[in-house]
Order: sequence, then C-alpha cells, then structure tokens
Amino acid sequence: MTDKPRVVKEMPSVELDHAEFERRLRARFQDPCFETVEPELRAVIDAAWRSYSANHKSPRTRKAGPEFADPDYDLSIDWLAARDAIRAAETQHRDKALPAKILVINGSARTNQSCPGETSKSYRLAKLAQTAIEGSGTEVDFLDMSVLVSEYGRVIHPCKSCVSTAQPLCHWPCSCYPNHGLGQTQDWMNELYPRWVAAHGVMIVTPVNWYHTPSVLKLMIDRLVCADGGNPDPTRTHGKNAAEAKAIELEGWDYPKHLAGRAFAVVVHGDVEGAAEVRYALCDWLEWMGLISAGPAGEIDRFIGYYEPYATSHDALDRDTAVQLEARNAALALVERVKQIRSGRYERSDNALEPPRKK
Repeated sequence: MTDKPRVVKEMPSVELDHAEFERRLRARFQDPCFETVEPELRAVIDAAWRSYSANHKSPRTRKAGPEFADPDYDLSIDWLAARDAIRAAETQHRDKALPAKILVINGSARTNQSCPGETSKSYRLAKLAQTAIEGSGTEVDFLDMSVLVSEYGRVIHPCKSCVSTAQPLCHWPCSCYPNHGLGQTQDWMNELYPRWVAAHGVMIVTPVNWYHTPSVLKLMIDRLVCADGGNPDPTRTHGKNAAEAKAIELEGWDYPKHLAGRAFAVVVHGDVEGAAEVRYALCDWLEWMGLISAGPAGEIDRFIGYYEPYATSHDALDRDTAVQLEARNAALALVERVKQIRSGRYERSDNALEPPRKK
C-alpha cells in the first residue's frame, strides 16, 4: 500500500463555453411570454454565467465553529440548515412522550396530476395502509414520490457516488447539492432526510417498472446512501477532497448507521414479472442500513391483474380484496414492530456481535 492513496482522474472536461451555456439556459425560457422580459433575462444569463464560470457551488457559507474538526473551514449555509433539520428530527424521534410516526411512501411516478392522468395502484394501496395505521392510533407522514413528475420545481438530483471513492467523502446529510454554479438547486432530499429520521417505521409501496423500482423512488434510495456510513463532519475532508477522504477511510472508518433501529415494511406489486426481485432488493437494502423488518406479513410481493390489460388494472385491484387486506396487514405488522422497538420488547439477535466487515 502506498503512503498516499491514489486519486484517478481520466475523464475529459465537461466545461461549457459561453455560447453553449447560454443556449442551454435559454432552453428553459422558450415560452413566448418571456420575450417581453428579454433585457432582464439577458442580465440573469450574464449573472448565471459568472456563477458557473467561477464554480460557485456554495456561495453562502460561514465558519464551521468549534463543534467541527476544522473550525475555520467555510461550511455551506445550505448544508448547515439540512443538518439542523435532521438534529431536530432526531430529537423528535427519541422523545417517548410523542406518538409513534410511520413514513408511508408511494413509490410510483404515475399520477392524475400530470401524464398519464390517472392515479396509480400503489397510491391506492398506500392510502389503504395509511388508514390502517391511523386507525391504530399511530401518526402517518405520507410521502408521494409522484410529485417529482407533477410539481413545479420538485426535483431529486442523482447521487454522485462519492462513497465509492471513499466512505468519508459521502457526507451526512449529502453535501453534493445544492450546486448553485451548475444550477442544481431545489433538491428535495434536504426535506426528505429529516422525514426519514423522524419516523419510527417506514413502509414502501411500489410497482415494478421494467424489473426495478420506479425512477422517482430509486433517486431517493440512491441519495439515502449517506445514511449508511455517511460522514457527519465535512470539515474532516475539507469538502470534497478525495485524497483526504481516502486517507481517513484507510485509517479506519466506523460506518455510522444513521437510520438504524427503525422498522420497515414493503409491498411490491407487478403484472407479469419482477415483483419478488424488487421486494428482495428493497428489503436487503433496508436491512443493510440497520432497519428492522416487520416480519413475513410486512414483506409482500404480488401480481395484480396477471397478464391482463393495463387499461383494466384498477378493476383488477378492485376485485383483488386479498391484496388489499395484505397491504393493510403489512401496515399493522409494522405498527406492532414499532411498538415492540419503542417499548424495548424487541431486541436484535445480532446486537452484541462485532461485524467482521465494516462495509
């Protein structure tokens, strides 16, 4: 092993010249209504070019302060706000005087608010689960991933896989966004991290899209990688210094599991293939992060309208009262597991074991 970890840089530059930058930015303003504000738009384009060319990723910062490894490092105000929201959620999560909360996630992109103009079966099943959970006296935070395709300005930017360079380079919460110079702003994950943290249980209801989860769900899954081993102190790596992160990892990294101890349930439905495979993937992912299964009743994969037309799939769901009941049962199994965990009646059988592999 060399004294200094190697950082490989073989990819060509993707930097744009001024003309191409302007062409891409103007593509956002093709509606004729913008023609009346051309002078103002010109000024915005010029300012955006200055931000891009000077690489203003985090233009608003403050000194980290004594709680960080490098107190003099300039930390992003955006990141600090996200960190503070997570801390508040952690306090709420630990407060036994507050009622239990379950995050119910509709993983489908299909919506009647935009294309394709129809509610998804996942949404309907998730709402059945919500009703069952609330009927037990447990709070529900309903997360509808379809808003990524229907709401203006709602976006989750893709994971940059910093963890694959070195675990400490992946910060908790993610510090890759916003990147103001690249126009990568309004990232929803800074709102979603606290919602996961505050929850005592998580229930995911999703269809199979081409043998995988829908892209809106997968975007969130990828960006939750920082919850598993993520570095809570970006000053240790001075932002995204790959060489520093590699050195820290090789010295020994403890891989903190920031969401461990929460319970989960999963309901996956398909129409021809892939339901079991997607369920396996989701359950394995959640268990890897240290979440606790609600048990066999909380891990469901089913076909709805097997090899039947898509056009009548909601009718198939209406007829399939068994899968409706299974979704409710998965929700209630999750409620019970949450109660067991919060009361101390449930204890993982591997709690006292030291894992031989840290990743």
